[in-house]
Amino acid sequence: MIHTKSESDITSLAPSSPSRSPKRAVYYVQSPSRDSHDGDKSSSMHATPNFHSPMESPSHPSFGRHSRNSSASRFSGIFRSSSGRKGGRKRNDKGWPECNVIVEEGNYDELDDDKAFMRRCQALMAFCGFIVLFTVFCLIIWGAGRPYKAEIAVRSLTVNNMYIGSGADFTGVPTKMLNVNGSLRISVYNPATFFGIHVSATPVNLIYSDVVVATGQLKKYYQHRKSRKNVLVHIEGTRVPLYGAGSNLVISDNAFQVPLKLEFEVISRGDVVGKLVTTKHRKRVSCPMVIIDSTSNKPIKFKKDSCTYT
Repeated sequence: MIHTKSESDITSLAPSSPSRSPKRAVYYVQSPSRDSHDGDKSSSMHATPNFHSPMESPSHPSFGRHSRNSSASRFSGIFRSSSGRKGGRKRNDKGWPECNVIVEEGNYDELDDDKAFMRRCQALMAFCGFIVLFTVFCLIIWGAGRPYKAEIAVRSLTVNNMYIGSGADFTGVPTKMLNVNGSLRISVYNPATFFGIHVSATPVNLIYSDVVVATGQLKKYYQHRKSRKNVLVHIEGTRVPLYGAGSNLVISDNAFQVPLKLEFEVISRGDVVGKLVTTKHRKRVSCPMVIIDSTSNKPIKFKKDSCTYT
């Protein structure tokens, strides 16, 4: 007996029929293990991919993007695992691993600073060398000019007026008074061959028993090299009180003898190399003499050994 089936039965049985129900393929995705070897990685990479749902099948539109994401995650996992085995690496703010970079070009500013420093050192060394050489040169010139001393010679002393009389000093004390008026002639010779000299002198004093009875001053002047010059110094003393020294004077018939001594010092300065290198010499002169009233207005000439030059 053939039973007819109703549409409701057919409808209810259609979904449960094994022949008409669609078969869904099951896929499995297996990521490589951290402890797996290279052989396992290669086998897992070449294995047939399994998908859990049609959404993960290659025919689905999202398969490409999903597979790229999964592959990127898989490779990042491999990279993390490999970096984990090597002890780990630092990552920057973008997630990229940091590694040592070979600097092919240095800082050119440092090279410029080194060159500038070297130039300064060379300039300083050149300046120091110039100073040393110039100092040696000046010492040589100074040593060469040192032996050239000015030669001083006292030629004569002319007493124009000499008077001894009684009087009183500015306090009213009575004593003998002395008036002297005369001129002294001096010869100065500069033997230097390559520089001139500046000649000056201390006051020229005419002394009687430690009392300065007359004085004069040599004017400062410049004398050229290898030259000789005669200078005249005017000396004068007016109403000079002698006090106790005057008691030794013997005056008779307006005639008298007065022992005197002439003392002064001549200073010569030579500019060898401008004012940087100079030579300076001093010569002290002392000439004893006796003035007689009858010899007034007559020059007293001095021989070479009449004076001492020190």
